[in-house]
Amino acid sequence: MTLDRPLSGRKPKIAFPKGAIDTQMHAYLPGFPAIEGGPPLPAGELPSPSQYREFMKWIGIDRVIVTQGNAHQRDNNNLIACLKDFGNLAWGVAAVNGQATEAELDELADARVIGLRIMDLPGGGVDLTHLEDVDAIAASRNWMLAVQFDGSNIVDHEARLSRLKSRWVLDHHGKFFCGVTADSPQVAAAKRLIDRGNCWFKFAGAYESSKTGAPDFADVAEVGRTIAAHAPERIVWGSNWPHNLAKTQADYPDDAALTDTILGWLADDAARRLALVDNPEQLFGLEPRGNKGT
Repeated sequence: MTLDRPLSGRKPKIAFPKGAIDTQMHAYLPGFPAIEGGPPLPAGELPSPSQYREFMKWIGIDRVIVTQGNAHQRDNNNLIACLKDFGNLAWGVAAVNGQATEAELDELADARVIGLRIMDLPGGGVDLTHLEDVDAIAASRNWMLAVQFDGSNIVDHEARLSRLKSRWVLDHHGKFFCGVTADSPQVAAAKRLIDRGNCWFKFAGAYESSKTGAPDFADVAEVGRTIAAHAPERIVWGSNWPHNLAKTQADYPDDAALTDTILGWLADDAARRLALVDNPEQLFGLEPRGNKGT
C-alpha cells in the first residue's frame, strides 16, 4: 500500500524551544515482523529512525521518547534496535508484563529504556490486568509508566490508578471515546489523579478519539485546555508520528498544522516550554537539557 509520509514542508508557526522533547512516537527497522495478537506493521514504507530524524529537523524537535509499537507486542527487539540507531537523543518505553526477568529488564535499561507501557485497547501488548505488576517494576527501576485505555471508564479505574507508585502519564488525551466535555465526571477524575502529584497528561493523537474531527478537534480541545489550565506543569506533548492509524493518504495529517493546533491549546510560550521541555524531563527522569549527559 502506498502511503507518503511528508518529512519536510512549511514549518509550524509555533516555534519549539531548545531541548524540545517528543514524548510519543514509534519507529521501525527491517527484520522485525509483526507478532500475532497485534496489528500489522504501519502502511507504506517502514517508518524508520532515519526518516524520523528528518521529521525532527522539520518540526523543531531535539529529543525523543520512542514507544514500543503494538505490532511487536512484548518483543522489544525492534525498540532496542531503534534506540541504538537513534543514539543519545532518544530513550524508550517498552512493553513487558510481570514475568519479565531482571536480565531482560537490565537489557532494556542498557538500551536506554526508561519507561513501560500499559495499552488496554484492541491489539495492545499489556492490558490493565498487569497494571500493578508493571507499576511495581517501573517503581523499582525509577522508570515511568504510560497508561492507555478507554478513558470513558476512568472513574471505574480511578482507585487503582490512584495507588500507582511510579510516575505515570495518562496517554492520548485520555482516550475518552464516549465523548466528554470539560464538566464530565471523567475529566474530574483525570484532574483528581493529576492532583495526586505523580500523574501527567499527554497531548498526542487527538484524531484517535475526537468525535468532532479535524482540523480543530473541538471536543478534545475543550478538555485539553481545561486540563492544561488546571495543571500546566503536568502536560506533555507527542507528535504520534508515524500516525499508525493512517492507512491511506487521505487519512494522513498535515504534521505542521496538527502541531500548531494542539500546541495552540496551551496558554502561552511559557506553558509550551513546560509541555515540551520541563514537564517531560520530570516525567521521564531526564537531566535538564543544559546538563552533561542529556
